[in-house]
Amino acid sequence: MEKLFKLKEHGTNVRTEIVAGLTTFLAMAYILAVNPNYLSAAGMDKAAVFTGTAISAFIATMCMAFFANYPVALASGMGLNAFFAFTVCGAMGYSYKVALTAVLIEGVIFMLLSVFKFREALVNQIPANLKLGITAGIGLFITIIAMINSGIVINNESTLVGVGNFASPELVLSILGLIIIGVFHHYKVPGDILLGIIATWILGMVAQGIGWYTGPSLIPSFSGVSFAAPAMFQFDFDFVKNNFSAFLLVVFTFLYTDIFDTAGTLIGVAEKGNLLDKDGKLPRAGGALMADAVGTVVGACMGTSTVTSYVESSAGVAVGGRTGLTAVTTAVMFLVSIIFAPIFLAIPSFATTPAMLYVGLLMLSSVKKMSFDGDIADVIGGFLAIVVMPFTYSIATGIMFGMIAWVVLKLCTGKFKDISPIMWVSVALFALYIATQII
Repeated sequence: MEKLFKLKEHGTNVRTEIVAGLTTFLAMAYILAVNPNYLSAAGMDKAAVFTGTAISAFIATMCMAFFANYPVALASGMGLNAFFAFTVCGAMGYSYKVALTAVLIEGVIFMLLSVFKFREALVNQIPANLKLGITAGIGLFITIIAMINSGIVINNESTLVGVGNFASPELVLSILGLIIIGVFHHYKVPGDILLGIIATWILGMVAQGIGWYTGPSLIPSFSGVSFAAPAMFQFDFDFVKNNFSAFLLVVFTFLYTDIFDTAGTLIGVAEKGNLLDKDGKLPRAGGALMADAVGTVVGACMGTSTVTSYVESSAGVAVGGRTGLTAVTTAVMFLVSIIFAPIFLAIPSFATTPAMLYVGLLMLSSVKKMSFDGDIADVIGGFLAIVVMPFTYSIATGIMFGMIAWVVLKLCTGKFKDISPIMWVSVALFALYIATQII
């Protein structure tokens, strides 16, 4: 383990890394339940999607461990799967085979961009204040996801958002779980976040036993369990030849969303785990981004939507994960989940909500390192990255607003020499994306 992952150099040990990997897995295991439900709406077999999701997550996360030695896990991305199922296969009316073909092409393009180090340069040349703003914004983004999943935040026709029902067991258990994690942290209990997830799950079982929680059973059941092979190589290249322009738009949207979601996630997780070097750059970024690209290609071949780095990896980082051994542990759990699916799928979202809330708190603390008295481009760019992410429910959109504002303000204040070629290219990509939305 020491030779493979350099544990001592990173100030960690095998036990800490395994606990961190388990924590990351439990924080993102919901994708194993959500992704099959989403893609089945596009006409895909739910059981096959489950298997494909687990296998592609295993392969991609193992690539992350050995390509880059980072504690970052990958799986089919939320938001990207919704675009796959409800936009491409829903509103646009294309078959799931067309969508899978677009994901495959996107992954190949990502590989090329990684080989030529465009994505690596993007991650490393984002201004420091903007990086910190992205980290804090992701913290708020995680927080609002958790609050929505647990019913703390609900839809309100008048104000867009409102507070949920205080008698709701999901709401109460989520808050109790956060308090439990806080108590464990105070007493320096190892694996405080993981133990908080388990404790909240157990409390949920008790609530169900006394009839307060009336949702699906929280106790795993293996009755009637069956396993399906993934739907492999379900592509439609004839559509590409006959409808190239329409297909190009689909590919670009996948590409745009994933490239900046991944960049934001890697920056956020690395900054929180002190993995950035003294110049604020991400070492071995090329390997991390290649793992993401390989994962996307493998995911398409396995019959699932775009595979991307998961911001929930910060849950493992928060409990001490620092190397690829954390990723290996998470990857193995994804593979094991194929056999023990009922156990993992029985963990309710309100049990992982406390972990996400706590991680959101930890990532939001990056705002303390930001400068609010320096260059106005840095200040406003970082601020927009923070606030736009949660309010638009999109990491990529937050990065877009932050970058565009930064470049425009640099131009308006006569500091155009501060703008790197990568920032110019990034803003050009954003402008192209905005143009496609307007047209």
